[in-house]
Amino acid sequence: MKTFLLLLISLACLSGVQSERLVQSSDPVVIKPGTSAKLSCQGSGFTFSEQWMGWVRETSDGRLTWIGQVDPSGGSTYYHDSFKGRCTISRDNSNNMLHLQMNNMKPEDTARYYCARHTH
Repeated sequence: MKTFLLLLISLACLSGVQSERLVQSSDPVVIKPGTSAKLSCQGSGFTFSEQWMGWVRETSDGRLTWIGQVDPSGGSTYYHDSFKGRCTISRDNSNNMLHLQMNNMKPEDTARYYCARHTH
């Protein structure tokens, strides 16, 4: 019997100011273990190309884990050790888009994923 992995990638909007928005999909994604998933979000209301952007996930027990972040130009990325080599964060500044490519998905990757703008 084939095993399927349910990823509850019900992404939400994270914002510190009401006029700033990060728009993400809210539909759960079901995939097979060992396969890949790509998540995206779009920012508006701030100068996307000048911001550090990143991804965080929340497991069902409420634990938050920082996945990684990308600099404003997209030239440098930084990842939590547990995601290195398995995840790629990229951005498309012309469309204000942030992407997370996750490979070799595992059952423990079932979580809610958030994109976030780094603020000081």
